Amino acid sequence: MRHQYSLARLLASTSLVAALAAGLGGCTGMSKISDSITGSISPRAEAAPTDPARAAEVYGERYRANPKDAEAALAYGQALRANGQRAQAVAVLEQATIAHPGNKTLLALYGRALADNGNFQTAFDVLSKAHSPDNPDWRLLSVQGTALDQMGKHEDARRYYVSALKLAPGEPSVLSNLGLSYMLSRDLPKAEETLRQAYASPRAGTRVRQNLGLVVGLQGRFAEAETIVKADLPPDEAAANVAYLKDMLSRNETPSRGKRTPVAALNQQD
Repeated sequence: MRHQYSLARLLASTSLVAALAAGLGGCTGMSKISDSITGSISPRAEAAPTDPARAAEVYGERYRANPKDAEAALAYGQALRANGQRAQAVAVLEQATIAHPGNKTLLALYGRALADNGNFQTAFDVLSKAHSPDNPDWRLLSVQGTALDQMGKHEDARRYYVSALKLAPGEPSVLSNLGLSYMLSRDLPKAEETLRQAYASPRAGTRVRQNLGLVVGLQGRFAEAETIVKADLPPDEAAANVAYLKDMLSRNETPSRGKRTPVAALNQQD
């Protein structure tokens, strides 16, 4: 009965499941953009800082030396995002897109930064300008889907995921976002079916497994959910993931709007 009560509270919490869609779905779609940004600074790429705070400092200096340099703005904006400075990333990238209105990579990262910051409608609109119907990008389509899910437009979001899957058949990150979309509309069996398709892919990352474990747990199969989330992980990481899952499935409070949940923060690729 306690688990049933917790499940009802979880599914009733729009902010909780929306936070999951943001944290789990949005980041997975932008890895190509992140790669292109770090690669664009080729003369110094080998010395690129791995620490987010240090990267923000280094790229910030380059950006301030020439704010109109698109590559510097891209690197700085990405570093700010990685360091959790969402509002500042939006401000930097907004100015960069004004200076370079035709730069698709800038628009794509600006749209993602807007989504990070909770500006979902504006993010969707900006991402629409970052690609075109005659040259669509499945990654951006997937991120647009997560923005629509955040706004409660689940049917519209799924159309974007389906379009993305036509360009990238079987792509596990898109299937994962689609599965979360079904979860948001409380269709847990369909969510599980879709996430199992993603999980079966050899390209599926840890986040896909976490999403599947969450949906299985939400249906009351807690032992199976634990087995899924800790599979093939080192003991310490497996234990942490199980602890996060238990916390998600047992909490009764509704998190504040915009708060990222523990599961959503696991193993972010971007």
